[in-house]
Amino acid sequence: MTSLETARLAAKALCERKGLDIRLIEIGGISSIADYFVIATGSSNTHVKSLADNVEFRLDNEGVGVSHIEGHRSDSWILMDYVDVVVHIFSEEARDYYDLERLWEDGTVQDISDIEEMPLEKLFPQK
Repeated sequence: MTSLETARLAAKALCERKGLDIRLIEIGGISSIADYFVIATGSSNTHVKSLADNVEFRLDNEGVGVSHIEGHRSDSWILMDYVDVVVHIFSEEARDYYDLERLWEDGTVQDISDIEEMPLEKLFPQK
């Protein structure tokens, strides 16, 4: 699975659990940290954890294991490192405070509007 496919699947997993303000930002051309950031907001601490659990579940089902998770016991920010893709799930307050979109504004925001309502099996038609 390519890093873009991994990022899109993470975004789809966030959509499935009603993640808010989901953004997929390509940063590979400006950083060696990763190829993509996926950023989302949860409406409560429980929602943030539920979003992270679904991302981990969906990616694991596709054979993509998480390299590292930070903040799973946190109330405000969970970071999931998939090597080429980093998923950030914030509370509203933490997202406003850290403002990653501003910090990475030189990255390219990808259009993910097509995956919101798309069934999972149509996301990757080659399977």
